[in-house]
Amino acid sequence: MAARIKKGDLVKAISGDDRGKTGKVLQVLSGAERALVEGLNIVKKHMRKTQDNPQGGVFNKEASIHISNLKKEE
Repeated sequence: MAARIKKGDLVKAISGDDRGKTGKVLQVLSGAERALVEGLNIVKKHMRKTQDNPQGGVFNKEASIHISNLKKEE
């Protein structure tokens, strides 16, 4: 399937919990037909304490969303 969505495009979510929200594509995962979109599909990531991150804690990050749930904004 040819990817109609590219990195840097402005897209709108057409289904799911984030329906109606728009954001910029950060990365396209062509093998899995998924994309990372800025501000969409936010999940909580629990991080263990490490030398780089001595505080640890819970962080918010974007998870991938299937490209069939995205529409290119004009």
